[in-house]
Amino acid sequence: MTFVRVRLALDRLAPGQSLEVLLKGEEPRRNVPRTAAEQGHAVLAAEEGPGGLLRLLIRRGG
Repeated sequence: MTFVRVRLALDRLAPGQSLEVLLKGEEPRRNVPRTAAEQGHAVLAAEEGPGGLLRLLIRRGG
């Protein structure tokens, strides 16, 4: 379900624009970056944050 929300947000962006996503939980942390890359988007950064959060910066592919 998390990637569905990320996908909808990416669909609203123009190619080349970036989206910052905060993820918590093992499944989203594992699946969102992998699925984004499989769909042609670029994961520009992945940083661990406090409280088990993962901050991703994803650039929409064209």
